[in-house]
Amino acid sequence: MKTQFFRIGSAFREEELETAAELIRQGGLVAFPTETVYGLGADAENAHAARKIYAAKGRPSDNPLIVHICDVSQVFEIADNVPEDAERLWTAFWPGPLTIVLKKNGRIPIETTGGLDTVAIRLPENPVAKALIRRSGKMIAAPSANLSGKPSPTSAAHVIEDMDGRVDGIIISEDCRVGLESTIVDLSEERPIVLRPGDIGMSALRRVLPDAVLDTQLKGGHPKAPGMKYRHYAPRAELYVTVGERAVQQEKVFDAMHRLLEAGKKGAILCVNESVSIYRRKRKDLLVLGLGDKGDSREIARNLFGALRRLDEEGIDLCVSESFSEGESGDAVMNRLLKAAGGKTI
Repeated sequence: MKTQFFRIGSAFREEELETAAELIRQGGLVAFPTETVYGLGADAENAHAARKIYAAKGRPSDNPLIVHICDVSQVFEIADNVPEDAERLWTAFWPGPLTIVLKKNGRIPIETTGGLDTVAIRLPENPVAKALIRRSGKMIAAPSANLSGKPSPTSAAHVIEDMDGRVDGIIISEDCRVGLESTIVDLSEERPIVLRPGDIGMSALRRVLPDAVLDTQLKGGHPKAPGMKYRHYAPRAELYVTVGERAVQQEKVFDAMHRLLEAGKKGAILCVNESVSIYRRKRKDLLVLGLGDKGDSREIARNLFGALRRLDEEGIDLCVSESFSEGESGDAVMNRLLKAAGGKTI
């Protein structure tokens, strides 16, 4: 397949997206930017197009896709029994990095929802994403635009690396502002459940829905949201996450790296900016990547997936990461990091 490329700057005219929108209308696949990560989009109502998304990514077919809309009124076109809590959430956070899970009606096929009777819905903030949805006249189903299991793409270069030749079109635009996938809140049960943390953290959600709880554990073997069942975001390198006080983490990180380097392997460390000089003073042959200042969880979130991809580019054998649990996005960063490590901690 020959992939078409569309370069869209920040000051664009919606007509520039017409060819990409036509690809969507014809049942094709187009990768496009959002504020969270780049998405791989197709007509959400086209079952064949949804199957093409799974094939292009190598994604398990029971892993549901998120339906992206450009107007709140579209929620009522695809969901049944929309609760008042949903309106409270979208009033507070849409457009933006929040996905709401609701009971679906028959309009969205089960190929899009991973066989579930619920549908995940988001109204993105990114102007290119909204314009593409509006121009196509279609609600767009879109997971992240990467090969399944790899770190999600936060730049067009990441998308091209994974998807050139596998999709019909790629919109080349600015890097993603948030850098982690959306917060997902399930409103299909009696109590609001946060299935995936994101840029909108628990404290912000509880100001709107005080009884919301965080529960990312898979129940019943069928994931209700992307990222719950399978290993995600993983580099080829073996990855471990340290836990505990930061001074203790620094000692354990260096011990693990020292043993590895003595065996002739290539090692890397992910850490807060304040730790970079500490590690570099001890060993000059380490790749040390500072993701952001301590406590600035949004900066760390924005840089995480790019750093994980850098490990592959550098041919790293093993990486040890500090924890990044502080700040509003701390839960989200640790959720992605532990999934990338397959739950391995030191």
